[in-house]
Order: sequence, then C-alpha cells, then structure tokens
Amino acid sequence: MKWTVHGERMIYESPWVNLALADIEIPGGERFEHHVIRMPAEAAGTVVHDPDRGVLLLWRHRFTTDTWGWEVPAGRIDEGETPAGAAAREAEEETGWRPGPVRLLTSYFPHNGTSDACFHLFEAEGAEHIGDPTDPSESERVEWVPLHLLRAEIAARTVRDGLSLTALLWWLQFGTG
Repeated sequence: MKWTVHGERMIYESPWVNLALADIEIPGGERFEHHVIRMPAEAAGTVVHDPDRGVLLLWRHRFTTDTWGWEVPAGRIDEGETPAGAAAREAEEETGWRPGPVRLLTSYFPHNGTSDACFHLFEAEGAEHIGDPTDPSESERVEWVPLHLLRAEIAARTVRDGLSLTALLWWLQFGTG
C-alpha cells in the first residue's frame, strides 16, 4: 500500500541536513504530519582490500555516540561527482592510499522510515600509498586489518557504524571477500 503525500514543509535547513514535516495520509484514511530528514548529499564508502594486507580501515571516535570503532573510508558525494568518484576520493583523502578501480557492491537507504539518505558501497582491490591522509582529524590511525582479524573485530562489535558494517558484511558475503 502506498502512502499519499499531500505536501511537505521545511522546518530546518543546512548544508549537512534538512528537517521537514510531511503531510501524509496512510491507506485507510488517517492523515498526520511525519518528520522527514532530507539529506542534501548522498554518501559513498569503499572496502579497500588486498590479499596480503587485509582491509584498509580507520580507527576513529564519533562524538555523536561517544564511541570508538573501525570504519571504512567514506563521505559525502560532492555536487557533480559520481558515487564511484567520491568513494575513491574519500578513500585517498582519509587514508593516504589511492585505491584500485572501485566496483559497486550495493546502494541502500539506511533509515528509510525517517530519511532519504542513500549510501553507495564499493570495493577496490589493492591500493597505492601516496602519503599521509590529507585530513589527519578523520581518524586516530589507519591500518590494514588482516581478514581473520576483521571477522574477529566484527564479532567483537568494534565495527559499529551502519555504513561500515553493511559494507564489510556485504563484501564478505557477496564481494571478493
């Protein structure tokens, strides 16, 4: 059953996130306002892997949840940029490693009940070290995590953000992992 949208009004806007109230009607006739998070940009992340080194990850702190964890390199897709281009650029900027050609794993909506955010996940085999990350505030450290340790880290719940967890599990199941 498809819900009817009678309109939408923006109640907050920024370059990073917008909040709207949608006037919706569900099948059966109930009509009400529903909060909707509108994202001005989509995001892309990459599982950069190497048969000898493992998977390239960032160990970082997230202030919003006050947690530390492993993450794949990821970020916003800039205006005029393709998801694949953003995935490669973010990997290079955040890690200092230029990934091999990226290949799409999947795209998904992480919380489609309240948001139109869309994440595009890629894999890249191999990477060339080109220097230090261009933004050292992105992570505490960047490491190649061997595959057997990656599985242990996932099981130990040290990969906790949705984009990274989805990317790594998707890659392990359906990619070349």
